[in-house]
Amino acid sequence: MTRAGAPETPPRTAGRARWAGLAGAVLLTVGGYVGGALPGATATKVWNSDDGPLTVALWLAGTLLLTGAWWALRRGAPSTRWAYVTAGLWLVPLLVAPPLGSRDVYSYACQGWAYAQGVDPYAVGVAGAGCPWVDDVAPMWRDTPAPYGPVFVVLAALAATVGGGLTATVVLLRLVALTGVLLSALCLPGLARAAGVPTRRAAWLALACPLVGVHLVAGAHNDAVMLGLLLLGLLVLVRLPGRPRALVVAGVLLGLAVAVKATAVVVLPFAALAAVLGRYTVRALLRDGGWLAGGVLVALLGASLLSGLGPGWVTGLHRSGDAQQWTSPPTAVGMVVDYLGELVGWNPAAVPVARALALVLLAALLVLLWWRAWAALRGLNDVRQRVTRLEAARPRVALLGAGLALAATVVLAPVFHPWYATWPLALLAVAGRRTLWFVPPCAVAMFLTLPDGTNLARLTKAPGAVVMAVLVVAVAVWGLPRLRRATIDVD
Repeated sequence: MTRAGAPETPPRTAGRARWAGLAGAVLLTVGGYVGGALPGATATKVWNSDDGPLTVALWLAGTLLLTGAWWALRRGAPSTRWAYVTAGLWLVPLLVAPPLGSRDVYSYACQGWAYAQGVDPYAVGVAGAGCPWVDDVAPMWRDTPAPYGPVFVVLAALAATVGGGLTATVVLLRLVALTGVLLSALCLPGLARAAGVPTRRAAWLALACPLVGVHLVAGAHNDAVMLGLLLLGLLVLVRLPGRPRALVVAGVLLGLAVAVKATAVVVLPFAALAAVLGRYTVRALLRDGGWLAGGVLVALLGASLLSGLGPGWVTGLHRSGDAQQWTSPPTAVGMVVDYLGELVGWNPAAVPVARALALVLLAALLVLLWWRAWAALRGLNDVRQRVTRLEAARPRVALLGAGLALAATVVLAPVFHPWYATWPLALLAVAGRRTLWFVPPCAVAMFLTLPDGTNLARLTKAPGAVVMAVLVVAVAVWGLPRLRRATIDVD
């Protein structure tokens, strides 16, 4: 297991990793221009194009180099500054790449265009709205309402209005995503120090991860904005707990994160734990958590009312699970049950059932995680020198609980895309003492897409579903007996 006190990486290894990662980023950028998600390049799949073999070769080589370089320093970069410089160096070629690994940025552009034209993006898909760039949107999402919050819809509308054309709009949306990543970078050292984790390791894991450069920045995913606001809100909480004004500000930031992408809502109960100053009692939780909740409500209501979109954005969420891919564990289990049913001439339609059961399990896990975190902090109330221990434990327990909540959400959600792994990664990087269990999945996730946005899970449905289902069973057999004894370590 990798621990916080792991030895420093030898300079020669670090130097090789830096330049190997840069080479990988350059190859990915070149692969994107050869056969990526360029505007207008929608007719031919990458494997059917004349440049298909070259595109795949460039993409695979770049992914291996970039991911391998990140993995080589998983115990931590030589220094925090070195980690920031290297992560920034890897971003340089990706900033000028075409959209990589996904065509979602074109959906963002059309949704922003629709809102700017007075069309409700939560009531109609981008095709029905008459977006002039609809041919660049992935066919699956042309007729679905926007599943994103009003804050991001407004940002996308500003980009579409200022940009005018598609290319300029994509560039502006990438700058918005880059701003979210920079905001996360600003918050990481403070959060890591508060949780007692080396900043050189936290910065490396959270910023140099290939998923960040390729999907959040080059792919311009709005997850970057959500994470930036989320981390800033949590930083305010761990720095200024128990202060009403600070709690309201933190609540507003967290509410804005939810109003970008609703996933951030699972962090709020753990943020309430970080808000408490002093002994953990129900009264203190209601007092300090109340200020925080007030800020969240102000942000959500304000964004909904000022944008003129109202609560309609909530109804768009259910369409985000239209895709059925084995990368989502509950979906994979449902697919396997369907395959087995077909062998005996029966169609059980198990995917919706498996997904529903997974959401019930997720709700139970979130309650359990929060209760364990609450119990761990309450257990320090009557310990001698409790003030010192409590103040040291509070940030780590809250941040770790939030990271585990996001990890559970990613695992049990109806659909999984590679960039979803950045949600728990950001928080586990600053709060996790052991990293071996969450770093490998992030590395594997880098290999799930091609530069034009093709998800390889679509090409490996049956074998992928079987492998994932077997993994689910193995994890359940190994993990469930240990779950009852699990605690959140406060030391």
